[in-house]
Amino acid sequence: MFFLLKGAVRVARTHALSLVVCGLAIGTANLPTKGVAQTQVSLATDPLVVRNDRGGLLRDRLRQIRQLRAERRPVEIRGAVCFSTCTMLIGLPNTCVSPNTTFGFHGPSSYGRPLDPETFNYASEVISSYYPAPLQNWYMETARFKIIRISRVKGAQLIEMGVRAC
Repeated sequence: MFFLLKGAVRVARTHALSLVVCGLAIGTANLPTKGVAQTQVSLATDPLVVRNDRGGLLRDRLRQIRQLRAERRPVEIRGAVCFSTCTMLIGLPNTCVSPNTTFGFHGPSSYGRPLDPETFNYASEVISSYYPAPLQNWYMETARFKIIRISRVKGAQLIEMGVRAC
């Protein structure tokens, strides 16, 4: 689920731009080399295979996405389900999805409780920024307003929207 703790939200609001910029730019950042022998960055070549991921805390998923982007690690979503924050993995450049996987989308909450409107909108924008445009639009117009239940979408539908198939 898209859980947000109040302390994390305050930090996220304060550092909103840096979170987004860091999340988008970390994959292309160079390691500092001043005073250090030049070393090659080892990139992970084995894909992360995601199976039956029901989501989790937004801050934890953002951390994982930053790491995967830095490693340029491929992601294959192949399980029966990929719910909640797991769906954000779709936005990584080396992600593919199985047409048979069911993806579950819902709006941000704090352990199932509604957020204040400002936090809700901010978290919704962060989450949707990891989706391709057609999915992003649908999420912002429809899916984010479901808090208790989820909107289910098959991988085949995401592939029709331009997400790469495994």
